[in-house]
Amino acid sequence: MTFFRILPLATALALPAAAQAGMTLTSPALTEGGSLTMVQEFDGFGCNGANVSPALEWSGAPESTGSYVITAYDPDAPTGSGFWHWTMVNLPASATSLPEGAGAKGADLPGAALQGRNDYSQNAFGGACPPEGRTHRYIFTVYAMPQEALPLDETVSGAVVGFYAQNTSLTHASLTVTYGR
Repeated sequence: MTFFRILPLATALALPAAAQAGMTLTSPALTEGGSLTMVQEFDGFGCNGANVSPALEWSGAPESTGSYVITAYDPDAPTGSGFWHWTMVNLPASATSLPEGAGAKGADLPGAALQGRNDYSQNAFGGACPPEGRTHRYIFTVYAMPQEALPLDETVSGAVVGFYAQNTSLTHASLTVTYGR
């Protein structure tokens, strides 16, 4: 366990300062601090949105990047542990974007990429669906990973993806938005 906590620091110290601070994540549909729309709202669980994942674009990853991990997480969900809306692992290092709808169930993903199980128990993007009268934060994050593939399959939970991403990524970039109903 100690190895995983030391590795990111050692890796970060080996990277040039520009590589550590240079990664960015943007979306043509979303802006930092902005809001999701009904397009990204879940369809079910009391919500009636289109449940479509937003397009994402990233740049500035270290040259040593072997793959990427994408997550969408709600830290405000009243679960005691937040809510994983989306995980995608093993995106090839050559990828710099995902189109709108890439999180659809059964989507054609690049290379060996796969979607983990979200907290709606689906291998797909699961849109926002906060309790009525509440506004939650949704954090989209891209992680630059040193390995070409993580040893995970489609049964992987968001928490396990988060463990790998938080403990072994070279660097990451996030985009935080809100949504209320």
